[in-house]
Amino acid sequence: MREYALVFLVAASVTYLLTVVAREIALRTGAVAEVRDRDVHAEPIPYLGGLAMLGGLVAAYVVARQLPFLSTSSPFVFRDAGIVLIAGALICAVGVLDDLFELDALTKLGGQVLAAGFLIVFGIQYVFFPTPDGSQFSLDVSQGALLTVLVVVSTVNAVNFVDGLDGLAAGVVGIGAVAFFLFCYQLANINDVSLATTGALLSAALAGACAGFLPHNFHPARLFMGDSGSMLIGLVLSASALTLTGQFSGTEISQGADGSSASLLPTLLPLLLPVSILVVPMVDLLLAVVRRTRAGRSPMAPDKQHLHHRLLEIGHSQRRAVFIMWLWAGLVAFGTVLASLYTGVWMWTSLAVMAAVTVGLTFVLPVLHKPHLSLPEET
Repeated sequence: MREYALVFLVAASVTYLLTVVAREIALRTGAVAEVRDRDVHAEPIPYLGGLAMLGGLVAAYVVARQLPFLSTSSPFVFRDAGIVLIAGALICAVGVLDDLFELDALTKLGGQVLAAGFLIVFGIQYVFFPTPDGSQFSLDVSQGALLTVLVVVSTVNAVNFVDGLDGLAAGVVGIGAVAFFLFCYQLANINDVSLATTGALLSAALAGACAGFLPHNFHPARLFMGDSGSMLIGLVLSASALTLTGQFSGTEISQGADGSSASLLPTLLPLLLPVSILVVPMVDLLLAVVRRTRAGRSPMAPDKQHLHHRLLEIGHSQRRAVFIMWLWAGLVAFGTVLASLYTGVWMWTSLAVMAAVTVGLTFVLPVLHKPHLSLPEET
């Protein structure tokens, strides 16, 4: 655990420092977010935060290779993590081009598919799904490849869609990465196998990169991650889950803390984890597509009716709206991991308390902070 904490701190520190450099590059190259009708920022903000986050991830990877415990782990841990980072650099480059020249949607989609294809070529894809009885449902190469592309591209675009308020995307993905790290670590611990896994390494580094970026990106933001950052962290998050089916057996993934399957969730978590962690932006993405299609517009046409816009409309400030979205992301992410590994009354009680607090803060805070109307004085 200490080495993973160091990986987190290295990623956070390097990202925090490189963000200053990325901001200067953005200003010099003209990669600046101008104010549009659907935006909530009031002045132009530089892009290219993804470059700093990529630097933090790479630095964490390099340091991890020198640590006593992680360096003696299976060579596949660093081999797979390195492939994910190369794919991340590829999709980050596509994002940089978009931040500079505003690529069309089809070109960006092609870059996303290319990055997902790179993962597949080097064996980072869905291989099998464990079943509750401990056996495995194997996928052939084409099925695994198609499912991999679908999940990676969906996750990348979901993160891109949710990047609408200062600190929102970095916080949501950072929370999801912490939840996934705890799942990988505890899964290995429960099944008495090596605690060094690609998923744990990547998620610890990703959480650190998001934490290091947030001080520069929280309202009022001094730098946006841009497509270079949103697509990068979306790919790394989804690819982290992909590595589970290659490094754990079906019995290990499906086994809960009590020695038996806690529910059907562990058997499907390699597929559902990126979706469950990002269920809020995924729902936002789905609603946006339906809304725009019914209006006769392109599904990719921008508007100002995303979930974070609606939170602002009901009375939340920008900071509170971001905090509420973080709470929902944490509820789904940690709730999914909790239900996957544990059973019992205390688990359901914990989920109920988390849900009650989240719902309460979402709808009660605007009422508490709403200014009271003063009554006219009697004459």
